[in-house]
Amino acid sequence: MEKNANTAKTTRDFIIVHFIFTVLCFAVLFIPIQIAIGIKLFILVIGYNLLISLVGLFRKYSEWVKLWVFVFLISLFQIWPDWFLSAQLNILVFPEDGLFKIGPVSGYMAGLWAIPLFLICFIGLKLKENYSYSKALIAVGLISLTIFGLSEQSMWMLQSWYPQNVTLIFDHLAVYIIIPEVLLGLTTFYYFQKIENMNYLMLIVVAFGIMLFYLGSVSFFYFLFEKVIFI
Repeated sequence: MEKNANTAKTTRDFIIVHFIFTVLCFAVLFIPIQIAIGIKLFILVIGYNLLISLVGLFRKYSEWVKLWVFVFLISLFQIWPDWFLSAQLNILVFPEDGLFKIGPVSGYMAGLWAIPLFLICFIGLKLKENYSYSKALIAVGLISLTIFGLSEQSMWMLQSWYPQNVTLIFDHLAVYIIIPEVLLGLTTFYYFQKIENMNYLMLIVVAFGIMLFYLGSVSFFYFLFEKVIFI
């Protein structure tokens, strides 16, 4: 009974936090104020990470806090794959958006990946409490495909990143990135369960390893789709 009550409590807070964040998104993005889009996105990224971390800390949700730390670390490390795709392969563009850059990558990207990864993993963990692990894993894969696919398809409308020099479907979705992003969601969910009871140093090590896995997978699938299949 206590476990069910705690699950209901965290799920309720999860829904409330994301409702608040959705309202914040509409307010920041659609109210006509003269602020550069990069700064708007930076505000939203900071807002989301503050909401998630503070709710977790004040409500004493240890799993929630540890998950946020883990996905935030992954997000920080994800600067390197984005930098590689942009500067080395020239297939990802971050236009001037009024915000500082980390290399060629817009600064808000350092925290942006935490948003979808927290969503994916939290939902996966709650599903695992009521369904088999294999069903939860399938759901995580489908949720990853949906969230990342919609993001890749729509972010250009905000004058954020966009792909170039690669094969696209639905006008804006790069084919090579689909599988690596689904794998990113799956590996984040899988490895968090392996290390959630370990110390925070292990979170750093595993987060860095997941970034390396993602970097390798985007390189492989770029080569496979762009240099082998779609020559």
